[in-house]
Amino acid sequence: MAPEKIKLSLGERSYDILVGRDLLANAGEYIKALKLSPKVIIVTDKQVASFHLKTLEMSLDKAGIKHHAIILPAGERTKGFTFLEEVVEEVLDQKPERKSTLIALGGGVMGDLTGFAASIVLRGINFIQIPTTLLAMVDSSVGGKTGINTRHGKNLVGAFYQPKLMIADTSVLSTLPHRQLLAGYAEVLKYGLINDAKFFATLEKEAAKVKDSTVVTGGGEQHLHHMILHSCKAKADIVSADEKEGGVRALLNLGHTFGHALEAETGFSDALLHGEAVALGMVLAFKLSVKLGLCKKADLDRVIEHMKAVGLPYTLSQIGKPMDAKLLLHHMRGDKKVKDGKMVFILARGIGESFIAEDVAEEDVLALLKQAVKE
Repeated sequence: MAPEKIKLSLGERSYDILVGRDLLANAGEYIKALKLSPKVIIVTDKQVASFHLKTLEMSLDKAGIKHHAIILPAGERTKGFTFLEEVVEEVLDQKPERKSTLIALGGGVMGDLTGFAASIVLRGINFIQIPTTLLAMVDSSVGGKTGINTRHGKNLVGAFYQPKLMIADTSVLSTLPHRQLLAGYAEVLKYGLINDAKFFATLEKEAAKVKDSTVVTGGGEQHLHHMILHSCKAKADIVSADEKEGGVRALLNLGHTFGHALEAETGFSDALLHGEAVALGMVLAFKLSVKLGLCKKADLDRVIEHMKAVGLPYTLSQIGKPMDAKLLLHHMRGDKKVKDGKMVFILARGIGESFIAEDVAEEDVLALLKQAVKE
């Protein structure tokens, strides 16, 4: 079956997002059609390579595309200067040209790292996103945000750099651990909470399929396809309107200011996955909205009940490590979305009614965090 296609429209930087089953086995065909270069360099991690690298390499062989693979350690800590340098140097070892192409095969870490490497090698070469996690398919692989983490925080060094193609093969999600699936689902949920109450209601009805993984392995597969397609289209529409986050694209950061602070406090480790941090961050964003009298508590309750229904964390105590409110606030002050020295939040007037808030008093945020760390 042919993949469904979404166009992300950015003039000369426009590209297609392909969504469907068993696309990895035909990736070489889709890449050859772009007429980019006769050789590609794949960047992946050890875990993903064990499942999917051979399939991709066979498809490239079939299409007559030469290839070289760079295999890195798995995990968020790979997304830093050390491995960025390793990737860049190994790419340069291959004597790349301006039309050379990198392929990011993996989750958000591989996509962000590879995209950033592509943006700086020879001042910019081609790259292609082939995400293998739900989170990467619905969020990080769409829209051209690339970058790495530093000791100062998450994604503070990077560039807006669009891929030439994104291939979302839903069949590869069958190898994804359930916890990773849920982490990705948090980003799906985000689209409903931002501006699509109808989509959120659909997700509420299908919660059981997500909780027990039948969304991947059983009768919920159609729902999975719909979730990915809907999420990719929602993000593509926003990015097409605001590529570099000068306005509406900031709404995609719902939950992220809180979430990145929680990730920093857990050392950007598997103690708290990015999607789990975003889930907790969205709950905190709704709690702050209620505290400020912007949102009805009934909407917050619906958000929390859905988190419970699918198995996502909804209180900081579920992290399993004590949190300090003042330290979390310190991390939030260093967030890249700070404007004129003030923190910027995405708050909500209700489900599907998120907005950008630049006037939140710091004492209100600290009071919320002090309460949250005790729950």
